[in-house]
Amino acid sequence: MTRNGKAVRNKREWRFTRMKITDREITHSDLEQVSEFLGKGIGYSDRYFLQLLQRMTEHPTPEGFPKYGRVLICDGAIVGAIVLIFSTVQSDGIPSVRCHVTGWCVEPAYRGYAALFFAKDLRHRNVTYVNISAQWTADTLPIIATQGFTRYCSGQFIAVPALRFAPADSQVKVVTADHTPKVPFETFDKDLLSAHAKYGCICVWCVTAERAYPFVFRPRFFKRTIPGVQLVYCRDIEHFTRFAGPIGRFLALRGRLVVRIDSNAPIEGLIGKFMENADSRFYKGSKPRLGDLAYTHLAMCAYVPRKKKSSSKALQRGL
Repeated sequence: MTRNGKAVRNKREWRFTRMKITDREITHSDLEQVSEFLGKGIGYSDRYFLQLLQRMTEHPTPEGFPKYGRVLICDGAIVGAIVLIFSTVQSDGIPSVRCHVTGWCVEPAYRGYAALFFAKDLRHRNVTYVNISAQWTADTLPIIATQGFTRYCSGQFIAVPALRFAPADSQVKVVTADHTPKVPFETFDKDLLSAHAKYGCICVWCVTAERAYPFVFRPRFFKRTIPGVQLVYCRDIEHFTRFAGPIGRFLALRGRLVVRIDSNAPIEGLIGKFMENADSRFYKGSKPRLGDLAYTHLAMCAYVPRKKKSSSKALQRGL
């Protein structure tokens, strides 16, 4: 059998020569189908992905960037998907665009298209890309390196902040995000706290006589039984160290004793333990600062453990 003067080896090869493979941005009408595809391929609950995508509907995506991500299509069916959360963030009062590469999956037969498919939205100039859930393993490192990512956070510091006492603690008041501080604060921070409170995060201000400092925490259970939180957002890790005692006691009253913090070493002034290679974080572009996981899947949805093994041998990266 021949096609365009070239021999076709078998029926399977003939079928592939006739397939139409394209890609496009994910639209709102795709959400349930994409959730089902990722749930099957990666192993998380379909409902988890659907909740994340639905929350992205209300998320203020910067103009000119995909709202949800991209799908790879073959003959009208989804054979690959990547979820991308583009956000406007601020550092030292300067706005910039950040993209959280959240989760992706490609069916085995289409691996040859994966690199080009993923690269399409990973090459915007003046965008910082972060990957906060890739595992530091021999399997994932080549993929991360090919995409141009570098590790910026090597582990987690597990702190028990309620045990820290400082003379200045009495001069700090911890209030929830629904309070408007009567001291200076950034409007961006107030909007961020308001958004993350709707996601189910614990959002507070540490109010001093000079200004208000924002903090966001995602409630989690560690080792499935230990109630705690992940630090999602603060303007500087030193701010958490400074207010650790009042924050820790605020959280302890709500049954959360342990705080996990992105770190590259033990954090001076805090009681706890540093865990190397635990939840490493990667970036491409401008190096992010520690203590900012805002508008990532970790912040936008509650943690959901794997419900099953992922299907087949799909080229994938889980959350």
